[in-house]
Amino acid sequence: LVIVPFVLIGTSSAQLTSNFYNSSCPNILSIIKTAVNSAIAKESRMGASLLRLHFHDCFVNGCDASVLLDDTSSFTGEKTANPNSGSLRGFDVIDTIKTQVESSCAGVVSCADILAVATRDSVVKLGGPSWTVLLGRRDSTTASLSTANSDIPAPTLNLSGLISSFSNKGFNSREMVALSGSHTIGQARCTTFRDHLYNETDINASFATSVKSKCPQSGSDNNISPLDTTSPNTFDNIYYKNLRIQKGLLHSDQQLFSGGSTDSIVNTYSSNSATFFADFAKAMVKMGNLSPLTGTNGQIRKNCRKTN
Repeated sequence: LVIVPFVLIGTSSAQLTSNFYNSSCPNILSIIKTAVNSAIAKESRMGASLLRLHFHDCFVNGCDASVLLDDTSSFTGEKTANPNSGSLRGFDVIDTIKTQVESSCAGVVSCADILAVATRDSVVKLGGPSWTVLLGRRDSTTASLSTANSDIPAPTLNLSGLISSFSNKGFNSREMVALSGSHTIGQARCTTFRDHLYNETDINASFATSVKSKCPQSGSDNNISPLDTTSPNTFDNIYYKNLRIQKGLLHSDQQLFSGGSTDSIVNTYSSNSATFFADFAKAMVKMGNLSPLTGTNGQIRKNCRKTN
């Protein structure tokens, strides 16, 4: 009887542990960290790309590396879903890490765990907080295009839509605002913010003008602009400072500071980066615990792009 509420709350994340590979693959953390640091040294944007990859994995049926699967004759993967098509990156970095991990300890470490650790290492490398990644996830044997299209929050969402989208995954408003702070790094495509630039008034005029040079009213859909123009490759709290002066690039970004219920949280994170870092780290652990496959469920893929 005592266990029942714990099982309900834990969604099997209770089975994830920080020392899962201590004996079976003791070098895994250093292998991943070295590879991530090398990838970010080559291209600083890669840190944001790996973070986004983990996010888009976890929001679709849990953190099971389903996002890494290529299409097959039996199912269509998630790579061509609207939030992912033409913009999701970092697959090659995960492939490289997987190859190195396999040569160190074959058939032991899941792609889902590699992605979770690589995400943490990316944030740390770019100046952000660290957290203990719980491990023991296994990899899915299928993917869901329809769930990727329905469950990943769109840049067009209003505040109420954002709150409910994250609430569906068990996050409260504060955790939603903290996780949105991942937009302190990375770039977005013109197609995702054009409407906010040209058709909305809750945007700083000079900021809008400067971004319009990269994003004309038609065409150039894939031109990119930093989500945080001040320090696009540093994980800091400038994203929130920008929201307070209406320099949110996406419609969904600026919704977090638009006279609504989350304004106070933005103010807190804007004035106190330590609080943001602590909340972000906690929320990332929680996200990493979304419905993992454990025990005999799923598999340990040899190649992250396809099932065994």
